[in-house]
Amino acid sequence: MKPFDKVLFPLLGVGFWIAGTVWYQLRGAHVFESTAQRYWINFVLTPVFTSVLCVLVLKLRQTPAADWAFAALLIALPGMLGEAVLLSRFHQFMPRMRPESAGRYGAFLFATYALFLTIAEMVTIRAGGR
Repeated sequence: MKPFDKVLFPLLGVGFWIAGTVWYQLRGAHVFESTAQRYWINFVLTPVFTSVLCVLVLKLRQTPAADWAFAALLIALPGMLGEAVLLSRFHQFMPRMRPESAGRYGAFLFATYALFLTIAEMVTIRAGGR
């Protein structure tokens, strides 16, 4: 992996986290506090969309397949740490949502990060990186 990418990927992770947090701070009640159908559609589509976006970044940066797991961690960890802080103070960071929505939001985040990290790990294993 290029040294520049070791700086770029965490910065992208922070940017993705900020963008997602702002989006769900503004629109989260419509996703997490409306209908079960709306929640589950978002629960499926958002992890897929996010994973596709992150995979495109790895491909555009020509990240070797053997480095995808490491690169994915560099992208995901800033957001995961940010989400841990956010979820611990959910009512302050997400005032437009009810505190009871924190569990649904957390599950949603877990699925999103898990899908991307799993894809990256599979690519790395197939490349003989582990």
